[in-house]
Amino acid sequence: MRVSLIIATYNWPESLILALRSIEKQTIVPEEVIIADDGSTAETKEIIDKFQKDSDLNIIHSWQEDKGFRVAQSRNKAIVKSSGDYIILVDGDMILHRKFIQDHIKNAQANYFVQGSRVLLTEDKSEKILDSKRTSFSFFSTGLKNRKNAIRSNLLSKIFSSKKNYLKGVRSCNMAFFKDDCMKVNGFNEDFIGWGREDSEFIVRLLNSGINRKTLRFNAVQYHLWHPQNKSEFLRKNNLLLKLAIDNNIQYCESGINRYIKGI
Repeated sequence: MRVSLIIATYNWPESLILALRSIEKQTIVPEEVIIADDGSTAETKEIIDKFQKDSDLNIIHSWQEDKGFRVAQSRNKAIVKSSGDYIILVDGDMILHRKFIQDHIKNAQANYFVQGSRVLLTEDKSEKILDSKRTSFSFFSTGLKNRKNAIRSNLLSKIFSSKKNYLKGVRSCNMAFFKDDCMKVNGFNEDFIGWGREDSEFIVRLLNSGINRKTLRFNAVQYHLWHPQNKSEFLRKNNLLLKLAIDNNIQYCESGINRYIKGI
């Protein structure tokens, strides 16, 4: 199984550096790291160019023009560029436990997508991490808001991970699925503009098409750098799009990934 790790980013090169460094330390390195860049400036490109030159990671930069928050489109373009059978999504403000990829591979299962959790770092801790460039943490580290999510245990994961289909807690910052399942529902819905709900609507369509949810606990640990909350001026419209998919049992979106595939 070939794994493509896709990182969503926008104009925060300092956090992207830490994300990439944490990927370099993985016990199992993904076949490729695709950076889904929603219109960052030249500073981010310079960082990516340097990693492409100096790192052993296979890094692909997927960039689109900055026309506002269009992460659904950015992810679709990155997925089309991927060569992997299995897609793992994270955000560029996430620092990954060294067994993050290993845990996702171990938990991959046909007809399932995997939803992981995250450890929230405080503002003060995040500032110190960005200064020190540290990428290794544990349950005992200071500055953790929801400390239990920092526990990595195969035994606890086996006990507390679950297979129940629901929407609560859906976040594309720690999500994995088979590429074929994504293509079947036509990827992310690009009618979603602005922050919010594009990941939930994608999951609704996966569930409607028979792909089930596995909620992963105490494995695939990641640490989320603090940042101000995204603006939510489009949230009302996006909530309506999500409700439409739920109420009408929608499996396939029209404004999706197929527009980037030749011959479709």
